[in-house]
Amino acid sequence: MIDRKTEEPLHPHELPATLIHDLRTPLNQIIGYSEMLIELATEPGSEAFKPDLERIRKAGDELLAVINDNFRPCGALELRSTPPDLLPEYVPVEDLDGLAAKSEIRGEASFPQEEAQRFVLVVDDNEANRDTLSRRLERLGYVVRVATSGAQAIEVLLLGACDLVLLDIMMPEMDGYQVLQRIKASPQLQSIPVVMVSALSELESVARCIEMGADDYLPKPFNLVILKARVRASLERKWARDHEAQLLAESETNYMRLQKLESLREDLTNMIIHDLRTPLTSVIAGIRTLAVVGELNPSQREMTDVAVSGAEGLLAAINDLLDVERADEDSMPLEYTIFTADELVTEALTQVASLVEAKELTVIHHIAHDLPPLQADERKLVRTLVNLLGNAIKFTPRHGTLSLDVRAEDFSAHFTVSDNGEGIPREALEGIFSKFGQVNHYEGDHPLGHGIGLYFCKMAIEAHNGSIWVESTLGEGSIFHFTIPLVGPES
Repeated sequence: MIDRKTEEPLHPHELPATLIHDLRTPLNQIIGYSEMLIELATEPGSEAFKPDLERIRKAGDELLAVINDNFRPCGALELRSTPPDLLPEYVPVEDLDGLAAKSEIRGEASFPQEEAQRFVLVVDDNEANRDTLSRRLERLGYVVRVATSGAQAIEVLLLGACDLVLLDIMMPEMDGYQVLQRIKASPQLQSIPVVMVSALSELESVARCIEMGADDYLPKPFNLVILKARVRASLERKWARDHEAQLLAESETNYMRLQKLESLREDLTNMIIHDLRTPLTSVIAGIRTLAVVGELNPSQREMTDVAVSGAEGLLAAINDLLDVERADEDSMPLEYTIFTADELVTEALTQVASLVEAKELTVIHHIAHDLPPLQADERKLVRTLVNLLGNAIKFTPRHGTLSLDVRAEDFSAHFTVSDNGEGIPREALEGIFSKFGQVNHYEGDHPLGHGIGLYFCKMAIEAHNGSIWVESTLGEGSIFHFTIPLVGPES
């Protein structure tokens, strides 16, 4: 240390830490009250008192500097704290109603709406210390509560409506360290920010409080600018944490609601799907039996064929939706069999034959001769090809051409379905395989398909550990590709 007048090195004398604390405390009060009186002396009629008040404050500052420069604490502070096992664990519910009378409430808040009613609890066993700090906080616009002991502070906090605690370290029976420890150990109280207050200036005390969970530290005497900044910063951090917790709670609530709605939607979808399949199957069977009952003329046969084709298309869409719902819950189940690519393509072309004939399209298909038998789920691959062919037919103008090719490529079977239709807009390619994704007819601007066919194709191919993609140029047509491994899962 350096002598403030001679600038010679000082050799401070050792005094008991408690004695230094007791010397500083009344000086802090003198300095604090004089500063508040100086602020009041700016009012009309009080200006004459300001010079004398400034002399009092200056004398207090100089005396405090003499103590700080010439004496250093020795030994530990005698906190005379109550052992932790003797401290109250909780406040009985029946006693909470009377605590409002014990804890003094001071001041009225004058904050903007987002900061309205910020309650600050001042905890100090010294009445003058409580008064000076409370009056400063009230001038800053806070609503102030005070507690005269650590035990009472815990009781007041359990009443709620507290946004910040200014906690003195030096208190009898239950010191500030123990109060801080109790606050941070309580799930009900641990989110309340705590700023420790003490006349001590040792870094050890500051570090200990921060390690225990304190948000900040204020030394005595209080500097109004630092007091304002640190209190406001602590409250802003609390507001941010509270806001984050509120958003998280709202997100969790909305997520639970969404899950419930999704579950209801899935239950409703499954119920509708199962309720539609049975009567639709009966309709198809009934129409087909008409030919057995009696001979149909060409017009009647054409109408029944159209009806059966439409009903089978609707049944296929329902089956797609059912498989998609099952696949969303888990991976799509597969039933592996061995079959040839010729059998697969023949079955798929048979199912779309009426659609091809109605638009008078030409279908060219080619299957490589060196392609070995496939080991896969034949039913799902047939439906995949039917969906791809069905989309190609819808996009291809009358008298157009489709092609279906199958070849071996890198230990996989590579399928391509091509058309010379209008093509797919670039902006639609990214989401074309998404659930309920649709592609609009760019001339009529109306959606083509129910939005689950291509999603089913994607799920089915990926369940086979394959890949599916599309290439398209607007006005020139589209090419859908998919590959599946030539070797089955048991090979």
